[in-house]
Amino acid sequence: MTTAIIAIVVIAVVIVVIAAVMANSRRRERETQIRRDAAAAHRDEAVERNRTAQQAELAAQEQSARAERERLEAEVKAERAAKERAAADEHAMQARDIDPDSPDTTETDVPAVAPGRMDG
Repeated sequence: MTTAIIAIVVIAVVIVVIAAVMANSRRRERETQIRRDAAAAHRDEAVERNRTAQQAELAAQEQSARAERERLEAEVKAERAAKERAAADEHAMQARDIDPDSPDTTETDVPAVAPGRMDG
């Protein structure tokens, strides 16, 4: 009978050990899955932030390119205006050479066109 009790105790201990190992294995699997899920969430967040950062960078580059184009257009307009001003000065000098007794005209002497009115 002692042998039977020892055998039963050994079998019970083996069953308890197997149950403990299985429980520990399942716990580790759950913990691993939780870590994997957390890592996947972090990867998703990283992808989204990267996409947002790229879009912001592209928008900034486009804005910079637009600003550069506008600056160049403004320079061209300023050069054109300077040429027009120089041409106007040249015409004024020619007018003075042709008729030195004529009074000089200034920009304020040029008649303004009323808004919405087209003289043509």
